[in-house]
Amino acid sequence: MKQMIIASTSTLHGSGYLEYLLDELKLFFNTADTILFIPYARPGGISHDDYTQKVQEAFLKIGKTAKGIHEFDNPKEALHNAKGIFVGGGNTFVLVNQLYKNDLINSLQNVINSGIPYLGTSAGSNICGLTINTTNDMPIVYPPSFKTLGMVPFNINPHYLDPDTNSTHMGETRETRIQEFHAFNSQPVIGLREGSWLEVNGTNIILKGKLDARIFEYNKAPYEVKTGTDLSGLK
Repeated sequence: MKQMIIASTSTLHGSGYLEYLLDELKLFFNTADTILFIPYARPGGISHDDYTQKVQEAFLKIGKTAKGIHEFDNPKEALHNAKGIFVGGGNTFVLVNQLYKNDLINSLQNVINSGIPYLGTSAGSNICGLTINTTNDMPIVYPPSFKTLGMVPFNINPHYLDPDTNSTHMGETRETRIQEFHAFNSQPVIGLREGSWLEVNGTNIILKGKLDARIFEYNKAPYEVKTGTDLSGLK
């Protein structure tokens, strides 16, 4: 049975890395002493080692160890032996390109479906949807496909921002971009605001955190859902 936390972000304004989620993660990873970390998204071009060290410092606060998948000679074997998995944020295209390069997409799907707890933040959450076409990231590399894990039956837009009525910015809003997406695609999109996450247990998908989420469905007006809402029927 799938066990997943699909979070909008790793860091809230004014808090430390993963700090707002640590109490949840202590319970979520209760059967895993070591978390396999996938650092491929490389925020700001950070090295895999430096990114893993940052994650390690956060997990030590809840008595867990993090080990980067790049430290293993056989990343596919490392995945299949993992007791818990974390895919961090950064650039979604870089992340997906490396997952395909190392032939890990199917392995990751299989491991998650087997019940190994999976945490994704930002780019690591984008890959949980049907495609990565609703990411906010620049396509700085060209992965073989925009299709990824498909662990939930919709797309995700992490770091969702509402239009600022006081702004003089005349460019497209997140809502406009998602409407553009729906001119060519029909799957729903969840706009996950900072500090919100999806808790997945098997086929159950519950919105968690303090904030509502914005839902975009094909040929429908966008609407809000309250935290605690069951989103299992959104397809």
